Amino acid sequence: MAGTDEDAVAAADDALYVLTAVLLTPAKFPSVLGDDYPEACAALGLAPLADGYGLVLGQDGDGARWTVVVDDVALVAVAIASWDCGMEHDLSPDERTVVAALPGWPLAVAVAAPGVPEPHDPDPRVAGRAPLTPPDTSVWGPAQRRLGADEIALQWARWREQINDREFLNPAGGGLENSASSGAPEVGASSRDTGHGPGSTGQGRTPGGHNGIRRVLAEARTYVDAPPPLGRVRSSFAPGDARTLRADGPGWSLVARTDDIAFVLLDDEPGEILPVGRGPELPGLLQALDKMAVRPL
Repeated sequence: MAGTDEDAVAAADDALYVLTAVLLTPAKFPSVLGDDYPEACAALGLAPLADGYGLVLGQDGDGARWTVVVDDVALVAVAIASWDCGMEHDLSPDERTVVAALPGWPLAVAVAAPGVPEPHDPDPRVAGRAPLTPPDTSVWGPAQRRLGADEIALQWARWREQINDREFLNPAGGGLENSASSGAPEVGASSRDTGHGPGSTGQGRTPGGHNGIRRVLAEARTYVDAPPPLGRVRSSFAPGDARTLRADGPGWSLVARTDDIAFVLLDDEPGEILPVGRGPELPGLLQALDKMAVRPL
C-alpha cells in the first residue's frame, strides 16, 4: 500500500541534508523542465502559482533523494544568493511553508551529503509516487537545447567574442540580417543547475539566410501581440542599460542582448548556435519583447 502525502513529507523532513536549491517562478525556473513556467510546474505535478515556489533538493538520513517544495520563495532566494557569493547559509524551511515532498530530483546534482548512503530513490511504499528524474540530455532535443540557451545567457561574452560582426554584412540591404556562419559555435548540454561543463565550439554552416531563423523571429513577433504562456519570454540583468532576453517556443530558444545581437537554437539543428545580426528590425523586436517579458522581482 502506498504511503500518504503526510508520510512523504515526514520522511523528507526527517533530517533532510540540503544539497542545493532552485527557484521555480515565472521569471526564473529550471528551463530544462519546459519552455515556460506552467510547463515546468507540470513536470513536477504542481499548479503554476503566481508567486512560484522554491525547490530544496537534498537527502534524508538513509541517503534517499527528496525534492521539498516550499511556497516561501524569498527564503530560498536569499539562500541561493548567499551561496552564489560564497557565504554559508542554513536553509531550513518552516514546515508550514512546505507544499509537497517529492521523491527523487528533477535536476542532476553532482554532490552528495557526507556520512549517509549514496543518493538513491526513496522506498516507493513511502513515497507514494514515481520518483522525479532529470530530463534526458544525452541526446539533442528540447531539454539540451534549452540548456544550451542557458549557457549562452550565463556566458554571453564568451560566445559573443566568437562571432565576427563583418559576417552579418548584407550587400542587398533590408530585412533582418542573419547568418549561421562559418566557425559559429556549437553547443553541448550545459547548465549551472545540472553540473555539466561548458559547451564546445565547432564548424557551423555557410553564411546566408536561414529558414529556421526566419520562423523563430516570426513566431517571436506573435508573442508581442498575443502573449504566450507565462515565462516564455523573460528579461534579466545585463551590463549597462541593456537587458538579457530569453524566449522559447516549440522547437526553439532565443537568447539576446537588447543592445546587441541574438542567438537561436533549434531542435532541428543539433548542437548549432545560429547568430542573428541586428539589422534594421531586430532592435525593435527585442525592445517590444522586453516590454512584455517577465522580470525577476
